[in-house]
Amino acid sequence: MSSSPSFSGERRHWWLSNRKIVEKYVKDARVLIATHDNSEIAGAVNLLDAALAISPRLETALELKARSLLYLRRFKDVADMLQDYIPSYKMMCDESSSSLSSEISSSNQLSKERVKLLSDNSGSNRDPSFKCFSVADLKKKVMAGLCRNCEKEGQWRYLVLGQACCHLGLMEDAMVLLQTGKRLASAAFRRESVCWSDDSFSFTNAAISGEINPNFMPSAPSSSESEGVSQLLANIKLLLRRRTAALAALDAGLHPEAIRHFSKITENRRGTPQAFLAECYIHRAAAYRAAGRIAEAIADCNRTLALDPSSIPALTTRCGLLETIRSYPDCLRDLEHLKLLYDTILRDRKLPGPAWRQHSIRYRDVPGNLRALTAKIQELRQRIGSGEALNVDYYALIGLRRGCTRAELESAHLLLCLRHRPDKSTGFIDRCDFADDRDVETVKDQARMSALLLYRLLQKGYSSIMASVMDEEVAERQKAATAAAAATAAAAAIQVAAAAAAAMPVEEKVEAVVVVEVEEEKERREMLQQQESNGKVFQGVFCRDISVVGNLLSQVGFNRPIPVKYEALSC
Repeated sequence: MSSSPSFSGERRHWWLSNRKIVEKYVKDARVLIATHDNSEIAGAVNLLDAALAISPRLETALELKARSLLYLRRFKDVADMLQDYIPSYKMMCDESSSSLSSEISSSNQLSKERVKLLSDNSGSNRDPSFKCFSVADLKKKVMAGLCRNCEKEGQWRYLVLGQACCHLGLMEDAMVLLQTGKRLASAAFRRESVCWSDDSFSFTNAAISGEINPNFMPSAPSSSESEGVSQLLANIKLLLRRRTAALAALDAGLHPEAIRHFSKITENRRGTPQAFLAECYIHRAAAYRAAGRIAEAIADCNRTLALDPSSIPALTTRCGLLETIRSYPDCLRDLEHLKLLYDTILRDRKLPGPAWRQHSIRYRDVPGNLRALTAKIQELRQRIGSGEALNVDYYALIGLRRGCTRAELESAHLLLCLRHRPDKSTGFIDRCDFADDRDVETVKDQARMSALLLYRLLQKGYSSIMASVMDEEVAERQKAATAAAAATAAAAAIQVAAAAAAAMPVEEKVEAVVVVEVEEEKERREMLQQQESNGKVFQGVFCRDISVVGNLLSQVGFNRPIPVKYEALSC
């Protein structure tokens, strides 16, 4: 009994010391945050991590850390910290667990049966509190309780996570989170303001779009923060409306309309998040491809890969475009890059990026895609070995018909060169809002290199088509010269004959006319004689046949002789 007070005193002293340490960490973090210096705020994050290591559920430390990460533009860390609140991540988790729904239901049935068996067979000597339960049900209840507690403790998670999701390109998640945060904050503000006096409604200056107020109160956000969230939410809704209109036009086959809507998104001066911009570029590439504008589609794929080098849809689309114009070496290079990505996914046993990142493919489809990709690579290597790599369809690349004129070629080439010049290929980066600490110069170098490859391909196409146009022009000039020479010779002959006829005397002209008439009459008589001879031959053959018939008749008993005139005719 004497040892228990000392043990309780030690335990109380340990608990009080930990609480004081946590309070000291939070207080020092507030001081560092108040400086608004990036290095100091990074140090505050380290202090808050130490505080959360001691007290993981401390709401003040969690909010300070989340807002500090948002101020430092470490949006991925914010998403990793609060990923359980991302709606799309919850849906992905639900879909992954739905494949095991039958197993879970069977396990639940077994657990219920075990409970019944234990309750029926339990004797008086057994502990009545013991029972069999399902771990899955317990996990669901615990997670639901945690979510409810978090909603009661503070609504800042939705606002902070919504801003982070917006910068990460998760626009639908950002809209849902910001709307939920505004609704919960307004409800909390109404509840707290019931008992306030008129002088209590004073607003403090807080941060807009990630700035931190170190002396914040865990209640409703300030007016400046609410205004910043409202502006951000309006921009998100505008971008989503434009993307929805563009996708609807693309599905309806209105490719120019889809290109126009996607161009409004990509040319937004306010700045578009990196992931969302890359997604819009790949959709606009599909619209360009459907419209027959291969060069523009390849350029959009290049921009997407500059923003996201591991974009599988961009590599797949560019491979298809290069195969369409029969540029097999470039297509083979992209297919090998795609194969490396698939091998990396199978090696790591997961899709690239964090768990909350949205992907266009599923992990279970990767082995089948890899087999098809390997067969495609072998086929392209065989084509390149057989010499088909030299038959590039430059007409489809530039967007011209075969047999085009020199003016059409020069106009199309000038327009493409102005759009895809390597020194102007990095303009879209200035309108991009990067979500990570990627080196912007590296992104610009990647975009400039891919644009240079496309520009060289366009120059080769221009030279090849111009050579064909010049050959066609030379052939047309030769044909026109030959026809003109023949016409000139005929006209000269007519003039010479007319001059000769004009120089002849009248008597010779009359004699020439008489000679011509005599020759025409002679030809007419020859034709008549030929027709008469053909008739006699036909008539003689007919008479000989009649005489043969008469002889046959006389042999069978008809002794009537054939008249002499028929015999004469037969001769």
